[in-house]
Amino acid sequence: MKTFSISKTVMYALISIYSALSLLPMLLVLMISVTDEDAILKNGYSLFPEKFSLYAYKLIFTGGSQVMQSYGISIFVTIVGTALAILITSMAGYTLANKNVKYRNLLALYFFITMIFSAGIVPWYLMNRSLGLTNNILALIIPSLLFSPFNLFLVRNFMNGVPDSLRESATIDGASDITIAFRIYLPLCKPVLATIALFYGLDYWNNWWNAIMLIDSKELYPLQFMLLQMQSEISMLNEMTMLAGSSDITLPSESVKMATAVVTIGPIVFLYPYLQKYFVKGLVIGSVKG
Repeated sequence: MKTFSISKTVMYALISIYSALSLLPMLLVLMISVTDEDAILKNGYSLFPEKFSLYAYKLIFTGGSQVMQSYGISIFVTIVGTALAILITSMAGYTLANKNVKYRNLLALYFFITMIFSAGIVPWYLMNRSLGLTNNILALIIPSLLFSPFNLFLVRNFMNGVPDSLRESATIDGASDITIAFRIYLPLCKPVLATIALFYGLDYWNNWWNAIMLIDSKELYPLQFMLLQMQSEISMLNEMTMLAGSSDITLPSESVKMATAVVTIGPIVFLYPYLQKYFVKGLVIGSVKG
C-alpha cells in the first residue's frame, strides 16, 4: 500500500511538472506580445521582459470596428460551418455503418481515395467560381463544408460499435432511418461527434485560404485573414524603412505576431475544456473499432 502511494505521488508530481512546462510556451507568447519591440530586438524573447508595452494590441485594435466585424464573421462561419459539417459527416457515417446499405464498402473506398488524391487548386477555384462562391459569406463555408474522410471514418467506426439489435428493434417498431439516426445513434455517439466538432471548429476558425482565394471585400474578411494582412503590411513597412535608412521608427512586427496568436487562440482555449471529456474517448474508440 505504501509503495502504491509513493508511486501515485511521483506520478502526480511528474504530471504536474509536465503540465507546468506545457504552459511555458503559451506564457512566453503572452509575455512577448506585451514586450516593447526595441527590447525584443535587443534581448530576444524573454519570460521577463525588460520593458512592457501594449502597443501591439493597440495597433491590432486601432480599426476596432473592422476587428470586431472580422471576429463576428469568423464566429458565424465557425458555428454554422461546424454544425453543417457534423450533420453531413454523421449522416454519411451512419450510412456506411448500416449493414443493409448495398455497396457501402465501395463507398468507403471511394471516400478513402479522396484522402490520397486531390484534383488541385485550379479545378477547386474554377468550381467555386462557377457555383457563385465569390465575395459572399457562403464562400467561407461551403468550400470547406464537405466532410473530411478521416472524420467520416472516425464516426463510421464508432457507429459500428453500436449493437445492431437497436436498429433492428427500432425497425420492427416502425421507425424510419431518420428516426433511428437522430433518436438512437447520434445520442449514443456524443464522444465522437464532440471530437469531430473540435476538428471542424479548428479548421473553420483558422481558415484563411478561402478568404484569400474567393473574397475581395474587406467587409467579409475573417479574423485570420485580416490579421495576416496586417502582419504583411507591417513587415513591408519595416523593410521600406530599412531600405530608406531610417531607424527612428520601428513597428512592432515580432510583438504583433505574438499578439495575433493571443487574439486568435482565445475562443479555442475556452471551447476545448467543454469538449475535453469526450475528446479522448471519441478519438480512441472511433479509431480502433470496425
